[in-house]
Amino acid sequence: MALYAAAAAVLAGVESRQGSLRGLVYGSNFQNVKQLYALVCETQRYSTVLDAVIASAGLLRAEKKLRPHLAKVLVYELLLGRGFKGRGGRWKPLLDRHQARLKAELARLKVRRGVSQNEDLLEGGSKPGPASQVPRFVRVNTLKTCSEDAVDYFKRQGFSYQGRASSLEDVRALKGKCFLLDSLLPELLVFPARTDLHEHPLYQAGHLILQDKVGWMGGKGRSGRGVISLGSLSASPCAVCRQASCLPAMLLAPPPGSHVIDACAAPGNKTSHLAALLKNQGKIFAFDLDARRLASTATLLARAGVSCCELAEQDFLEVSPSDQRYRQVQYILLDPSCSGSGMLTRQLEEPGTGVPNQERLRALAAFQQRALSHALTFPALRRLVYSTCSLYQEENEDVVRAALQQSPAAFRLAPVLPSWPHRGLGTFPGAEHCLRASPETTLTGGFFTAVLERVEVPSSVSQAEASAPEVTPNPAPKRKRRRRKATAAPSSQPGM
Repeated sequence: MALYAAAAAVLAGVESRQGSLRGLVYGSNFQNVKQLYALVCETQRYSTVLDAVIASAGLLRAEKKLRPHLAKVLVYELLLGRGFKGRGGRWKPLLDRHQARLKAELARLKVRRGVSQNEDLLEGGSKPGPASQVPRFVRVNTLKTCSEDAVDYFKRQGFSYQGRASSLEDVRALKGKCFLLDSLLPELLVFPARTDLHEHPLYQAGHLILQDKVGWMGGKGRSGRGVISLGSLSASPCAVCRQASCLPAMLLAPPPGSHVIDACAAPGNKTSHLAALLKNQGKIFAFDLDARRLASTATLLARAGVSCCELAEQDFLEVSPSDQRYRQVQYILLDPSCSGSGMLTRQLEEPGTGVPNQERLRALAAFQQRALSHALTFPALRRLVYSTCSLYQEENEDVVRAALQQSPAAFRLAPVLPSWPHRGLGTFPGAEHCLRASPETTLTGGFFTAVLERVEVPSSVSQAEASAPEVTPNPAPKRKRRRRKATAAPSSQPGM
């Protein structure tokens, strides 16, 4: 189904209460769900404006075969979106015939309301809040290139490199074609909000990974057995969070040569980050239940140059810690199904909501506790990162506290990133070692993460290996271009 037709079908489904916007997008079978989701959300946000412009221009009266929802999507793209840019198919000539009138009616609407910007036409509840101001984070895939070369490439494209960010104010001030290096993660570039790099040659070649700093958008959900299951991605809100976050892998910090478990792997961005940290040396055991998502993960990992990962279509809860294949696993990344209440897409789509379904929340929390407790039983485990894209204490601090109470002498919360501004809720001693995030405090999606480390080193692990590597930002690439041999891009792409 073409993009505009798919978006119109979703809008019609939402209006007729056939399902939620997110559920209809993921059930549409349109290949690029992120592109579809963004188009539908923005069209819906400007819905009343578009209705007024379409009515004033008499578009539906003149084009009787054009359905209202499709007209709204097309007019959004023409007036407020990216334009058709070679797309639009048979609808582009139709819109071209009415383009002048539609633009004139939009201009008249601004004059009548006394505004100059498109966003000023929005009702108060539709105007962008902190969530819409979160910048675009882009991770440089160090399996294929390096930050210095990526910075040089963008500079040659006309972008202005501003050096390493020293504060959130530096990030808030980003605009136009300016970009920064993140203050914490040495391979993370920061661009202004709404920067679209999906068609950038470096992204398509696997040199760049579009990941948020902590988390913003994917679908962990239910297995075919009707119970919440760790590796499934069907119809749940937070697999996009898995897709987005850079912080968990960085905090896990497995050294090259380690054996690592990624308990909820699809769609694979965190897995690729782990592989980059390992420098493709060692082993990643990546689990997920959804075969289609797992196939997409395999494609992503291949494009990213990952060669140290073993994918398995399996529920992590059914993985035996006593299996000899996992006897050397010392690091686990656990990002289980959650409510997704911190997702930026949810904040943009459903402003003002936030009352959870208590039954659903209890079920999720019980499942998360089982998953975390199960992960802590792997005999050689030294360090585990637990993360969610949830804002609720029940899924975050309460889960961590319950797991620690079950293993009071074996594991503890590791004190990490002492300068991080948003800490865990003080519900138990040590909870301040957990990290939280939000658009307001960290300019990221809503997120929670905790690092658990073993107090006693297992006998199978040498004492010399006991301490986990510290996370220390690398020096920022200099703003003046340095001459160095560039990692070759595919021949079909511009070289770096």
